[in-house]
Amino acid sequence: MKRIKITVAYDGTDFCGWQLQSGVRTVQGELEGAIARITGSPVRAHGSGRTDSGVHALGQVVHFDVDARRASVPWQQALNSLLPDDITVLDCEHVSDEFHSRFSALRKSYTYSLWLNNSFFLPWRRRFVWKCGPLDLDALDRGMAFFQGEHDFASFQNTGTTVSSTVRTIFEFSRQSGETEHEILLRVCGSGFLKQMVRNMIGCLVEIGRGKAEPDSVRSLLQMKDRTLAPATAPAQGLCLEGVYYGENGCGGPDAGRQQPDTQGGLNSEVRPA
Repeated sequence: MKRIKITVAYDGTDFCGWQLQSGVRTVQGELEGAIARITGSPVRAHGSGRTDSGVHALGQVVHFDVDARRASVPWQQALNSLLPDDITVLDCEHVSDEFHSRFSALRKSYTYSLWLNNSFFLPWRRRFVWKCGPLDLDALDRGMAFFQGEHDFASFQNTGTTVSSTVRTIFEFSRQSGETEHEILLRVCGSGFLKQMVRNMIGCLVEIGRGKAEPDSVRSLLQMKDRTLAPATAPAQGLCLEGVYYGENGCGGPDAGRQQPDTQGGLNSEVRPA
């Protein structure tokens, strides 16, 4: 058997998330269906992590094993010829049997897009931003700073997944220009993320930006370790899995686990990551 690693981008709007589920459309299901058409038999595609319904990806990393006779297939071209328009394979390579898309990952990064203008809204951005309205960006920046470092993120984990520890490390949390002048992009890179942790952090930061909470409330929420005390979860459509990293040089370093795609007019195109 030979192991193939692919990097995948998708518009998550019309998917019920990454994970295979009976009777609904998922990213994993579409990929496995396309792979099976090439191999002639079922093949399990292992993702670097799950994305929820409506969440997008620019750098989801996937691996799967095929018979050695299939190793020479031009997998990127072959899969893209079979996949629907809302999924595309950006990169493909052979890797050792020791590589695992999930367990070998050292860091992941996500972006979240916020629309700040209440006067109008560009219709084609509705799938990719949260129309949250004007925010105090200085207060938002101060709130972001409290998330950086190693913390217990129990207050920012939604129920539904059992984990051995809720301690995670945030290496970077930054604000950047968005795809239009009416947006901002929040980028977060960490050692890993709990269930809906990024969306919960964004929900908290928007409350701070709206003046409904103080920036240092982040520190208090982290210390209390109680999800019921934290603000509501941000909507799914603003979130994008930007990248997964397997080298030692951190987010965006030369050993990153995916290539930087040049996208236009849909998913976040400015940066190249919960």
